[in-house]
Amino acid sequence: MASTTSSSQKPPPSNPLIPEKYLDVPSQRLYYLSIGLLCQSIKILDFVWSLASGEDRMITCRKWLLVDFAYCVLLSQLRIPRLDYSKASVLLQISLLWFLDGIMFGGISVNAPAMLGGVAFTSGFSDASSTSEAFSIRDILAPLSFGIISSTSSSRDAHLLGQHTVRMSPISTAHLNPQNLNFCLSPSIGFVLIPIVLNNTNLAGLKYSITPLGYFDNASRSKVEIHDLNAKDLKVIEQNYYEKLQLATQPGPAARAADDYDEYDDDDDDTGSDSTRAKLQQTQSLAHILLSQPGIVRLERVYDQSNSDARMVISEAVVVPCPQVEFAKDEGSAQEPIRCSGQEPNTQLKISVHGVPPLSLRWLRTVNGNREQFLVEGIEGDHKDYHDHKDDNQPTEVVDHPTASSVMSRVPRPQHVTVPLSISLENPGTYLYALEEVTDGVGNIIRVGIEAPSSITDSTSKTKTTRSFIVLQKPAVSFAQCSTDTPASLLIGSDTQINIRSVQVDAFDAPLDINLAYQPPTDGDVKNNKRYKAWKKTLKFQGDERSLAFRVNAPGDFKIVAVKGKYCTGTVLAPDTCRVVQKPLPSAEIEWKRIHECSGDTGVSASLVLHGTPPFQIYYHMHRDHQLAREISKTFTSSRAELTLQPERSGHYVFTFAAISDANYKKVELQGPSIDQMIHPVASADFSDSYGSGRGKRLISTCSGDTVDIDVDLRGTGPWNLEMQVIGPQQAEYMQIQGIETPKKTIKVPIPKELQKNGGSFEIDLVSVEDASKCKRPVSVPGVEVKVKRIVPTVQFYGKAEERHVIVTENERANLPLRLTGDGPWRVTYKRQPSEAVMTNTFYDRNANLQVTDKGLYEILSVADAQCPGTVVADASTYTVEWIPRPSAKLSSSTEATYETHNGSYILRPICEGVNDHVDLELTGRPPFEIMYNIAQDSDSGGTKIMGQPIFNSIQPRTRFQLQTSMPGRMYYEVKQIGDAAYPLSKTKDMTIPRSERLLFEQQVSVRPSARFRNRNRLGYCLHDALVPLDHASGDGFVLLEGTPPFTLVLSIKNIAASHVETQTIQVPSNTWRLDIPSYTFSSIGPHLLSIENVRDSSSCEQAALDPMFRSIWLDVAETAAIIPFERREDICVGDATQFQLEGIPPWTIGYKINGKAYTQEARTSPFSILQQQPGLFTVTSIAHQQKMCKAAVTDLRFNVHALPSAQVGHGKKIFQDIHEGDQAEIVFTLVGEPPFTFTYQRSELSPKKGGVGKVLETHTVSRIQSNEYSIFSALEGTWTVTSISDKYCRYPPAQPDLAVEKHK
Repeated sequence: MASTTSSSQKPPPSNPLIPEKYLDVPSQRLYYLSIGLLCQSIKILDFVWSLASGEDRMITCRKWLLVDFAYCVLLSQLRIPRLDYSKASVLLQISLLWFLDGIMFGGISVNAPAMLGGVAFTSGFSDASSTSEAFSIRDILAPLSFGIISSTSSSRDAHLLGQHTVRMSPISTAHLNPQNLNFCLSPSIGFVLIPIVLNNTNLAGLKYSITPLGYFDNASRSKVEIHDLNAKDLKVIEQNYYEKLQLATQPGPAARAADDYDEYDDDDDDTGSDSTRAKLQQTQSLAHILLSQPGIVRLERVYDQSNSDARMVISEAVVVPCPQVEFAKDEGSAQEPIRCSGQEPNTQLKISVHGVPPLSLRWLRTVNGNREQFLVEGIEGDHKDYHDHKDDNQPTEVVDHPTASSVMSRVPRPQHVTVPLSISLENPGTYLYALEEVTDGVGNIIRVGIEAPSSITDSTSKTKTTRSFIVLQKPAVSFAQCSTDTPASLLIGSDTQINIRSVQVDAFDAPLDINLAYQPPTDGDVKNNKRYKAWKKTLKFQGDERSLAFRVNAPGDFKIVAVKGKYCTGTVLAPDTCRVVQKPLPSAEIEWKRIHECSGDTGVSASLVLHGTPPFQIYYHMHRDHQLAREISKTFTSSRAELTLQPERSGHYVFTFAAISDANYKKVELQGPSIDQMIHPVASADFSDSYGSGRGKRLISTCSGDTVDIDVDLRGTGPWNLEMQVIGPQQAEYMQIQGIETPKKTIKVPIPKELQKNGGSFEIDLVSVEDASKCKRPVSVPGVEVKVKRIVPTVQFYGKAEERHVIVTENERANLPLRLTGDGPWRVTYKRQPSEAVMTNTFYDRNANLQVTDKGLYEILSVADAQCPGTVVADASTYTVEWIPRPSAKLSSSTEATYETHNGSYILRPICEGVNDHVDLELTGRPPFEIMYNIAQDSDSGGTKIMGQPIFNSIQPRTRFQLQTSMPGRMYYEVKQIGDAAYPLSKTKDMTIPRSERLLFEQQVSVRPSARFRNRNRLGYCLHDALVPLDHASGDGFVLLEGTPPFTLVLSIKNIAASHVETQTIQVPSNTWRLDIPSYTFSSIGPHLLSIENVRDSSSCEQAALDPMFRSIWLDVAETAAIIPFERREDICVGDATQFQLEGIPPWTIGYKINGKAYTQEARTSPFSILQQQPGLFTVTSIAHQQKMCKAAVTDLRFNVHALPSAQVGHGKKIFQDIHEGDQAEIVFTLVGEPPFTFTYQRSELSPKKGGVGKVLETHTVSRIQSNEYSIFSALEGTWTVTSISDKYCRYPPAQPDLAVEKHK
């Protein structure tokens, strides 16, 4: 709540009352606001309590008025920053809190009918209402609480309160242990609670005895203990029991381990008490005896507050120590929780059992998850103090004075027995023995078993009730993929891996110790090597691994001697020995041979015998003359091989073997023999690779000359002599070329004479070659076919000069026809002017077309076919391509428009809404035309919105463009695209006009003026009123105008009764005008019709058609209303209906006062009835009609309304009184009202159901009582209530009138 100080400069803040050295400001705010929140919470609790109790709430209201006042005043005195308000704010806070207190606690009443619109109707008359009655917020909350909070009017009858019930007290009894339960003392709790069911007993004290367990004889009678308990002791027992139970069951600060499990933690010691409590009847109650020692408990005496003894049912309760069971200390082999398979399979455990015999034990055995349960019964020791005890289900009887000797149960003393348990641990696995349940001789059952351990680590744990064992499988190992038959390979200078695999290893027995022995080989080379000595070592093998790998670098035998786990000695499986064999280095036996032919030594060959593991790879060096040596390798798959070396070039060669590789070793150096040889290769010849290669003939072409150049490659020792053959179409000729010095030679071969003129084809073949050693060898290689061509290819555009011209649409593909000669394919180069870029195309057809998309002059530059370059026909080398112009549009010069240079738009003259208008467009192109344009209008957000994108067609170059004038506002037109016969819109959708080149024009369409009434609600006036607004908050009588202000409005007012019409002209400066014609006065009553005749605005546009539904409204002119009562009475009662006759035009508004407080009520029909609901003076003050108009004062209507009398039994409370036979009860009646009184009371029988009403037994009426209190005495049982009362003026319940009034809310 902000301060109300309005000065421009706030005064400096004052220091808080409590200095900050004692308490800082934030803490002061926190504490004080917390106190305020606590007070409001307590206030809400008081409010709920006052609603539930129905007591007088004025005291509570006054208390909270004082508390809220003190809180706000103290807050202002503390001067806490940010909570320091001005005096005006403090007063406002106090007022708001006091108003809330008055609403909550009844200090302020609410007019219920005025708030909720409650109206009551009569059945005989057309309309009835009720006066406002005292109303509180409880009546509003009652229907919303679904019965939790009841209203003051519906919860109980406020005029007939209270009832007095007299009951006869029955006989009281006491029953110890009514369900014959057994009880045992748990070591964890140490006590038991024995229930006692009391019937019709107001317990004051009791006496009980405890007999020890064992034989009962005269000697043991002196051991019986007697205990007395009073009401206070019993209450302390109940309190201590619940405290001990909470301490025994609450968890500790840390989570309890599995070993801390207590078998008694699951016991529910009050199960019997809860079951007994659930079965109690209405007259019964429950008490308990707390016992912490074993014995037989019997009830000796129970007495109530009047020291009267209750009758006791003979019964007893047996309390024994809870049976206990646990494993005894292990002996012998039972002390070993982990063992190996086959190791002493039979073991004996001992179980210690304590309790009242005979005992039975349930235990379980779990072997590898398979669970079995067993039961052992009849566990007991010696019989010196044990006899069969009395059956617990013996019949009971009721006696007046039971004693300790009435019933004697004989229960033996508890015994401690040790039971042997033999177990078998033969097969591998996990064994769990758990004690599950023990039962003593009196039926107490204690569950002590727990679930099997969740992990293998817990499998060997020991608790008091569990024993677990693990029988491990003996481990077994062997070598993997290695034995004496399949040894492992070892390379010289490296190591190899050996794997030991586990066949069966228990993870709990890991790690394994594997004893390994090494024995070196006995052959001579290794035997004398000091590096290889026998040894023994131990390897660690983890159980979670499938195999163990280790590496060795020495040949020999590796043997697994033994294997031992963490607990068990294992078995060595075959193969137990792994032999490691060292692989030798590869070697070769080499024998060289020379290869001799007619020209001399042409090469060498080598015979190889290879030792090692195939495949082999041989590396050798080849050194020629003074060149660097080259290393060459070759692979062989067998142990014997032949290597032939014949170089193609002459020279002095040296061949040397360098290294050998096999499957195990790479590039082992060879100390093999080398060979030195002068080699002369065999002469050979072939056509050059430029003519192609392969088995087929080579193909070349010649276009001019008498010879053709042929390239030949020669090998061997030069100079060479070459013999060739030229085969023509008619004859063949041989050619001899002598003394060729170079390996590559170009030979000019003459073209046969018969082909030199007309062309054709002939073949050239190599016949033989001779080298420098005169060794002549034939040559067998494919020949060369020569095609002789004497006609060159040509290219030209087809058509005459005037035909080589084409006109196409923009971006359309044009086909320029070509004519080609020669052998295809043809490669043609050309360019487009004015561009100088050269382009190339390949054609496969003699009549091909050159496809282009750009306009310009195309010129052919060159041509070449598959064999020869050609020529271009000079006079047919060009072709012209042109585009058809795109259509365009512009405004006709006759159109009146102003051009705006900033946006390139034409501004047309303004036009009125609905008036036809157009512009003329001049179009260029090929008709018919299609024009696509955008229509836009100014939007409310300040921009423009597209109204559409229509298309219209025209067949003429000059067309009329229709403008849109149906909607007012600024209209914009933009020609987006134009289509004609050459550029139809359907094919050129993406060829829109650039935005900077588009035709734009715009026009202002003025709205036509119009006027209408906002609504058609009738307006009411009184006679002689002026035609001005009566209710400024109402929205009636408004005229809405559209157009350009200012407006001239012409109205007509027609008096229907006088048939007189008057016309008024109004000047309206804005678009809204409220009906205000002070110069016109209503001179007669009846309806008047006000109509809008004409409207004009500043645009000079013709007005729009007026809406006939909202063109006129009705004005109702009425006279003064009146109210007349049906009967004249001065005294009436609350609840009576007062009836009036109303005169005037509905609806009426009646004003009245109740005890000086003013109210209003609306009536729509006459007669009118009002139901009185408050006592006091009721006065009618005024009446108005025509929607609270034409109001008239009323001075002579007043009534005295008397409150209804009330009667109370037992001062308005429910009294229950218990009496014994012979006693009497006084029933007091309190009467409220004006004496004399007459009231009727009745006595009804007691109802078996709570809140129910029993059968009426008698009814009496007492009259002429002058006092406010009346009493009677009765010795009968029943409930007394008042059914009716009447005083001097009124009766309750009131008599039903002839015209029943039903109150509706």
